[in-house]
Amino acid sequence: MTAESQTSDAAPRLHAEINPVTPFQQNCSLIWCPETMRGALVDAGGEPEKLLAAAKRHGVTLEKLLVTHGHLDHAGAVMEIAEQLGLPIEGPHVDDKFWIDGMPAAAQQYGFPPSRSFTPTRWLQDGDTVTVGNLVLDVIHCPGHTPGHVVFYHAPSQAALVGDVLFQGSIGRTDFPKGNHADLIRSIREKLFPLGDGITFVPGHGPLSTFGQERQNNPFVSDRAVGGG
Repeated sequence: MTAESQTSDAAPRLHAEINPVTPFQQNCSLIWCPETMRGALVDAGGEPEKLLAAAKRHGVTLEKLLVTHGHLDHAGAVMEIAEQLGLPIEGPHVDDKFWIDGMPAAAQQYGFPPSRSFTPTRWLQDGDTVTVGNLVLDVIHCPGHTPGHVVFYHAPSQAALVGDVLFQGSIGRTDFPKGNHADLIRSIREKLFPLGDGITFVPGHGPLSTFGQERQNNPFVSDRAVGGG
């Protein structure tokens, strides 16, 4: 599955290939800058050989690993790849440290391959930016599914990588430790939807959608569902 977003002539287009990994079919995104052919893996949850092969297939030189949140299926292969290639890790927000620290135990619990915890090179906060080649992505802290969840948004391409905050027709679970349903709804309604109906987003699982489609039709967070229309 591939996705190329629209952009203006003034900025490079964000290119992406989405590779589902782990038994949970988590969408790991290989994103790259076509001007430099430098890229990043967003949420390298598992199957590192598959992810590295994708980068090689597209001629992309990986320069970092980006992480939306600390759940095993989104971060389980991060340390292995970072160590193998000597890459920095950026994200998530520090409030997800307890999830990352617990990944080895979670791997045992869910029957995943052994996984190692890590300390990011850089914890991220709301309002930060990350670079990938000549791309500059905004960091949006969106707690609710986990307390330290972040979203990566590339404004020139009208594209966002939202992890497990929002899905086509659904929203992230909030019954995990430190999950908060009200925070999640607030993150979606007050931080993501105002970016615009035309924004295409890559969720952590399942097909792509747009903020407009979810604002209109999502049974959990649409205008009608929350009394906004």
